[in-house]
Amino acid sequence: MKETIMKTNQTGQKINNQTEPTRSVSRRGFLKKSLAASAAVPVMMSFEERNLMAQTPPAAAPAKATETGTLPKGKIGNVEISRIICGGNLISGYAHSRDLIYVSHLLKAYFTDAKIMETWSLCEQQGINTMIFNPSDEHALRVYGDYKRQGGKIQCIAQVDAPKKNMAPFIKGIADYGVDGIVLVGNVGDRWSRDNDSDSMGQFIEQVQLNGIVAGIGGHELRTPMLAEKAGLKADFYMKTYHSTSYWSTRRPDQDKDVIDNYNVDNYWCKDPDTTKDFMASVKRPWMAYKVLAAGAVHPHTGFKHAFEGGADFCVVGMFDFQISENANVLRQVLAGKIDRKRAWVT
Repeated sequence: MKETIMKTNQTGQKINNQTEPTRSVSRRGFLKKSLAASAAVPVMMSFEERNLMAQTPPAAAPAKATETGTLPKGKIGNVEISRIICGGNLISGYAHSRDLIYVSHLLKAYFTDAKIMETWSLCEQQGINTMIFNPSDEHALRVYGDYKRQGGKIQCIAQVDAPKKNMAPFIKGIADYGVDGIVLVGNVGDRWSRDNDSDSMGQFIEQVQLNGIVAGIGGHELRTPMLAEKAGLKADFYMKTYHSTSYWSTRRPDQDKDVIDNYNVDNYWCKDPDTTKDFMASVKRPWMAYKVLAAGAVHPHTGFKHAFEGGADFCVVGMFDFQISENANVLRQVLAGKIDRKRAWVT
């Protein structure tokens, strides 16, 4: 059977008649066309998709059986801590999602009690022995108690919004939950540093240490650890944001020239990475870098390598359960490879 093909020129005039055999599309032919079409997909990708694909390093190799359960560690005081620490924002639904307003609700729906426990258990299996969360989240705090009662071993550093009044009983109440350390949450640390209030920082450190656990000061702004160092405070460690600003959606410094309000400006968390690196090079206290993946905008291999080369001793990373194994493997690869690091490991 043949069909007539009418061809026209650009003006629509008939130029000739041709006949071609009617093609029956076989399964093999369909597959060939489908494969050819799929090969052309990158050409049709959006700018954002192509840009992200170009920046994504190869996935980490699967863990060997001998690797599972082991990770490089460091010490803060008498507490031995894995070089990667599980952050608590995702578990509590405190999502950095830029302008996606539904993400926190999605996280709270995803992280059921069972899923939170599964996440911590997977961390332990991969050698991530420490996590951080804010005990003001009563739900996560209750699940943590249940997890420990069921035999969970993961260590906890509580990230707190400490008050200036009645600080001692507040901190003792947190310590009584059996946590291994307490750190002043970055937003409060930044607020106190803006007020030049090193006295409150000093009282916080003293009260935490009186309970026999390690004390840390957190900050998104570099002025926070700078104030603590200038005042001669004896924090056991610092938490300071640190990430590359080379990711596609990075917020430019000229969009917020004064201070970082981490609750209202949800796009960058370290606007001074080079200055942070230079200052921390002289600091003789352990440094936990956080926001190292810029809330999911930076690939773990890039983020971890940048943090450790910049002098960080630990990386605090929010993780879904399905990211834990890869993150642990990436950490092993990064630390087993060449690290161009000037700052000596403090722990």
